[in-house]
Amino acid sequence: MKQALSNQIPRFIRFGVFEVDTHSGELRKAGIRVRLQGQPLQVLMILLERGGEVVTREELRSRIWPGESFGDTDHALNKAIARIREALDDSAETPRYIETLPRHGYRFIGTVSTPISTPKSIWSRWASVIGASVVVVGLTAGSLWWLNGRKAHALSPTDTVVLADFTNTTGDSVLDDTLRQGMAVQLEQSPFLNLISDERIQRTLSLMGQPSNAKLTPNIAHDLCRRTNSAALVDGSISRLGSEYVIGLDAVSCGTGQSLAREQVQLARKEDMLNALSRASTSLRKKLGESLTSIQKFDTPLEEASTPSLEALQAYSLGWRAMNENEDFDSARSLFQRAIRLDPNFAMAHAGLGWSLPGDAKQEETKKAYELRHRVSERERFYIESHYTLITGNLDKLREISELWVLTYPRDPLARSTLGGSYLILGQYDKSVRELSEAIALDPTEPASYGSLVVAYQSLNRLAEARATVNMAQEKAHYPIYWHLPLYYLAFLESNEAGMAQEIAQSSGKGPSEAILLQFGASHTAAYQGKLRKARELSRQAIASAGSSGYGVWFQADTATTEALLGNVKEAQQQAREVLSALKRQDQWPKPYIQGDAAAALALSGNSSQAELVAADLNKRFPESTIVRQNYLPLIRAQIALNSHDSSMAIHILQTSVAYELGFALYPAYVRGLAYLAANEGIEAGAEFEKILDHRGVVVNDPIGALAHLGLARAYVLQGDTGRARAAYQDFLTLWKDADPDIPILKEAKAEYAKLQ
Repeated sequence: MKQALSNQIPRFIRFGVFEVDTHSGELRKAGIRVRLQGQPLQVLMILLERGGEVVTREELRSRIWPGESFGDTDHALNKAIARIREALDDSAETPRYIETLPRHGYRFIGTVSTPISTPKSIWSRWASVIGASVVVVGLTAGSLWWLNGRKAHALSPTDTVVLADFTNTTGDSVLDDTLRQGMAVQLEQSPFLNLISDERIQRTLSLMGQPSNAKLTPNIAHDLCRRTNSAALVDGSISRLGSEYVIGLDAVSCGTGQSLAREQVQLARKEDMLNALSRASTSLRKKLGESLTSIQKFDTPLEEASTPSLEALQAYSLGWRAMNENEDFDSARSLFQRAIRLDPNFAMAHAGLGWSLPGDAKQEETKKAYELRHRVSERERFYIESHYTLITGNLDKLREISELWVLTYPRDPLARSTLGGSYLILGQYDKSVRELSEAIALDPTEPASYGSLVVAYQSLNRLAEARATVNMAQEKAHYPIYWHLPLYYLAFLESNEAGMAQEIAQSSGKGPSEAILLQFGASHTAAYQGKLRKARELSRQAIASAGSSGYGVWFQADTATTEALLGNVKEAQQQAREVLSALKRQDQWPKPYIQGDAAAALALSGNSSQAELVAADLNKRFPESTIVRQNYLPLIRAQIALNSHDSSMAIHILQTSVAYELGFALYPAYVRGLAYLAANEGIEAGAEFEKILDHRGVVVNDPIGALAHLGLARAYVLQGDTGRARAAYQDFLTLWKDADPDIPILKEAKAEYAKLQ
């Protein structure tokens, strides 16, 4: 009997970046073992077993320390909980995994991505690890919970659900795909139901050897349901009964095949189809266990949440399918435009059209969707608002919207990944790791979340965890070509020249991926080492590789900034002017980054008047952009102040960037360091340059990472610390041992170092 039970147990129980190996009794974080043994691990297993439920302190004491005195066990339990929180990087004040209910008990609030068959199964596996006496008590309490608790609701808030395609026997092709899309809109607005996204369905179908656009027939849908460890499959049908229509919905257990809930509605007119589907979906939600309060709060009728037009809904559904399954943006745009012609107030069709368009047209359609956002469901409103704020560049607003999205839909992987991404670009890397880890736990097949998590770990200098995340992604998700640059950066930080060369080679011939890697990978590394002629040649190759994609002008602006940093005034200004001329002829590119780099190059190379003109234009055209207001404008205007020998003004201007600069590769800190040097404040200058050197994972191979050594040397000179100044100069000159000898800043450094001998 014991062997039969153990066969039901998953080898690994995963939550966030953590996993418990039930065979060896080990806890691992991103593949790396974490020391958690004995009683703390036993407590964690009980909380995992009862995920989402309150486990009282009395129950924990009786199961872990049966028969022992209250005083001893109460203190031991406190120590065990503290040890668990330490191992999970958790906090009692802002818990991600273990929530404390004062004077009552604890609750595991994380998302377990590997389903646990029953508490009984777990404890039978753990008999050899924690002792037979504990198992007996655990089995008793666990079995009572299983028998009493699981009867209450067909589904729990942690279960995931797959939507199959509707079976349409009416012969009306307008209903193909349309009713499934309508049901998805209705069910996705529920915080209780966790629907597997269409993108995850497509990725899973590929892993199953099926075409990504395979119709989700009952058999394929059941296989997919099991592959995604989902609890239920919702199957829909539409048929004719005389002159009437009949809509049927059936929620089926993926494990047993038994029906969990059914709903059926009849309607006389096709025009009533969407209203009838709304009523059926709402009733199904109630039968599956969602509370009446939740349903009342999140139940926008389908005709209000999307469109009253079946034809518009069909075109909208086909548009997303063309874009997601085939990357056919031309067809997608045509279909979204048809949906809008049929219903100009179809907000999500405007959002889809915006997603499919380039440049300024994207912003225009996304703004239309934003203006119509009162006509959508709560979840779709979050989607529209987050995309609109991303287009406008208001990163603080994006973070606020994403935080509310996660509070409302805590088990929505898109909400978690959006919030994690907003923290990432704001430089709040610890928070980013937390949210992206949760997103991966909710959808282990989404490659973008892994890619962002790699960057977040890298930015925290946690390279082992970044590499472990790469390995996890290779195992569970597709390996996208846009990973070449993050993997190049990781290899650079690991001093792995072979790894850098491998990423360069693998990106060859892959269009924008090759061009980006040549510019921000190979060219930056050459400049970081002072090999400026090589950096220029690699940049020319990157521009040639970019072709007509629009990246070339961005690369040229980036190169202009590098030239200015190294003291090549004439070259920097010439490149910047060419960039600004090109921008006047090009309307399809996100210009803040390009204009900002060009203006920074002008300011750093001493052309204050033209730099201020570009800065004023940036301020006017991008009033909400966080990167403009908190990075480019302070940086440009501080450097203009330095050009006028007003270091105190430069320092004052840059104070606004302090909270944001980690997200901007610490360029504001570098210019602030220059300002402190100009003000003869050696200690303050040194702190800025040390900040850059301490955050290698943020700066990576940007030239300021090397120049910070020189800045630190100059700061030590101001402090009168000749010994440390010599060492810092030597660090810089060692990095630049093979540098081109005619670089102005290198000549200055050698002359300054000679004076210290």
